[in-house]
Amino acid sequence: MNLTIFDQFLSPQILGLPLMTLAIILPSMVWPSQNNRWLNNRLSTLQSWFISTITKQLMMPINKPGHQWSTILMSLIILLLTINLLGLLPYTFTPTTQLSMNMALAIPLWLATVLTGLRNQTTKSLGHLLPEGTPAPLIPTLIIIETISLLIRPLALGVRLTANLTAGHLLIQLISTTIIILLPTAPMLSMLTSIILLLLTLLELAVALIQAYVFVLLLSLYLQENV
Repeated sequence: MNLTIFDQFLSPQILGLPLMTLAIILPSMVWPSQNNRWLNNRLSTLQSWFISTITKQLMMPINKPGHQWSTILMSLIILLLTINLLGLLPYTFTPTTQLSMNMALAIPLWLATVLTGLRNQTTKSLGHLLPEGTPAPLIPTLIIIETISLLIRPLALGVRLTANLTAGHLLIQLISTTIIILLPTAPMLSMLTSIILLLLTLLELAVALIQAYVFVLLLSLYLQENV
């Protein structure tokens, strides 16, 4: 069977069974028993500081009713950070390179922000479709354009995350293959290429962090318009 560089984005299987199920179940099987060390160790302190800082950044522009979204948004950013970072490990599968998963996250959350705005402030939410002071002849055209821009938001969220992670993984795959091919014939060139691979991996580490934050930040901005 001929393999391509895109095969790394297929969900791995053994005997026809997807390994994603095992990956989801395994952490709960090896989860340690609860004790007082969970409350006062350095890792939990660092996690609390990180969660508190990100929550303040996301919730600061949003008024009081929107703060009840903080748990959902923080859970989402932790999920995306974990998946993106674990996907950089060798022989791992990154679910966020699949457009279907990203759209499954983006569409319901975007729709929830829109429905929240329509329920709580219907006039103001519909007013976003028509900027103030628009000339009368342009009103129908602008309403169509604003409606399309509103409907395209979840697609932009999903495609942005998918495209950035997929492009980075493909580059790492191509450069890694180049290093292996050059190693027997041009060791020095292979070593120089390894430095490029190291720098690219660091860049992908930053991209994994930034894209998770951008995904949740844009959702918080959509929420800010509707609460």
